[in-house]
Amino acid sequence: MLRAIDRDRYRVIPVGITREGVFVLEDDDPDKFALDADRLPEVRDNGTRVLWPEVGDRVLRVRRADGAVDELGRLDVVLPILHGVHGEDGTIQGFFDTLEIPYAGGGVLDSALCMDKHFMKIVLEAAGVPVAPWVTVTRRRWETDPAGVQADAARLGEPTFVKPARAGSSVGVSKVHDPSEFAAALELAFDEDDKVLIESAIVGREVEVAVLEGRRGGPTRASLPGEIVLTTREFYDFEGKYLGGDGADVVCPADLTGDEIAAIQEMGVRAFEAVDGRGLARVDFFLTNGGLFVNELNTMPGFTPISMFPKCWIASGLTYPELITELIDTALERA
Repeated sequence: MLRAIDRDRYRVIPVGITREGVFVLEDDDPDKFALDADRLPEVRDNGTRVLWPEVGDRVLRVRRADGAVDELGRLDVVLPILHGVHGEDGTIQGFFDTLEIPYAGGGVLDSALCMDKHFMKIVLEAAGVPVAPWVTVTRRRWETDPAGVQADAARLGEPTFVKPARAGSSVGVSKVHDPSEFAAALELAFDEDDKVLIESAIVGREVEVAVLEGRRGGPTRASLPGEIVLTTREFYDFEGKYLGGDGADVVCPADLTGDEIAAIQEMGVRAFEAVDGRGLARVDFFLTNGGLFVNELNTMPGFTPISMFPKCWIASGLTYPELITELIDTALERA
């Protein structure tokens, strides 16, 4: 996104967050953060400290390593390109709401709902959107009632997927083929979260649609659908999503009938509106002989060159820079 954003229209101030949670002023260098399978990029503490504005101020400042404080300019909008806990669960969104700083993407409610797969499924079911059968297990229940958990899982059939309730990018997810793999899958998921979902594996095509909030009171928009085509991978894991690993191809537009495209777009919009979606989302489906099932919504989907969200909008007629502009302009209109 740093490389693609329209520099004729926007002046970019890159802010990074270190592993320790420190906001630092970063270099405006797209190559520094290019994805490399052998060396993933990392924000390191360079001694600077970003000073967020007080309410009503909007002027972003930085304290340099030598203690000097400089003004960086007046903030128009923040583009919070963050995954995971604190980044797409409503936390940073609430922070910017408190400071009265406009930001692109999901708000507090839809971010929190979609980050917690348990509550997301409850909301989608209540809206009549089909989801895969599941049970939710806490770490405490697994430690005190393992036999009960195994019995609940057995009723879902085999295979199942075991996944953290509040993680992303397929981190901590396992496909369980038989009971011998179950305990290890739960422990892997519990490494990421103390609440875990066990889901029936739905046999079907994995299709996804990109959704954008309507502009100026207009309707929610859905892109042409894409498809994850698995060849040698069992499921679309972190390596396949971000590192370009073999065994999973991102195809957009997907080879679908006109009726299938319309149904996917309509249900994607329904799901987005059911969670009070704002800005954008990627809605993931399983397309089976029995119909469509929503797997999840991602309120800040991947934006790499191999990611589905930009690919689908490019296939639908938007360029990558135009898509970024769309997100920013939507945020500014909302503000």
